[in-house]
Amino acid sequence: MPRLAGQIDVAKNEAILDAALEVLAERGAAASMEEIARRAGVSKQTIYNHYGSKADLVRAMCARRVSEMTAPLEAPGALEQIEETLAAYARAMMRGVLNPRTIALMRTAMAHAAELPEVPAAIYEAGPLANRRRFASFVDAETCAGRLNCPDPLAAAEVFSGLVVATRQVAALFGAPPEPDEAENERIARTAAAQFLKLYGAGSSADGGIPTPPRPRRSP
Repeated sequence: MPRLAGQIDVAKNEAILDAALEVLAERGAAASMEEIARRAGVSKQTIYNHYGSKADLVRAMCARRVSEMTAPLEAPGALEQIEETLAAYARAMMRGVLNPRTIALMRTAMAHAAELPEVPAAIYEAGPLANRRRFASFVDAETCAGRLNCPDPLAAAEVFSGLVVATRQVAALFGAPPEPDEAENERIARTAAAQFLKLYGAGSSADGGIPTPPRPRRSP
């Protein structure tokens, strides 16, 4: 099949996104597209043809990471095995948010936010915000199914993020070691899942004291 204009193969696309993460983590929002292209082994024009701008490239880079982190929410049986799914999502979130390269990217993006606001904005919108929204959709589906009692899924997404990474991410941004060992990660994931279900399980009173019935399913 002939390749469409602006289309590139999967391997080349992955190389570009890997290079973008590496270079942006090292040099921040001011990193040149020339350097990204050099490390990816492609021409600068190839990147522009496919993505259009540095902000669009950053969005694609963040979208890939979000897809990796939220994959447990879309796995077969995820809705029916809610505690296991929550723990798996927590583990994936820690891998995605607390790894040294992501921390370096966040630091450099914030450092250049004043002079190059479009790149940090793209990181936030396609990264943390998209991640929260995808988890909120999962929570909403579980609430409609009667397995959770959560009138505000986006607020619940913020709560779960806080249980898993919030203070750890802040500590890492300020130089503390960002990644606990595997045993500690597992403890955090299991504890966060259990605490979330205590707050928002079907028998909880997440609305302030009076349990509410499950919402009817929306029409497709």
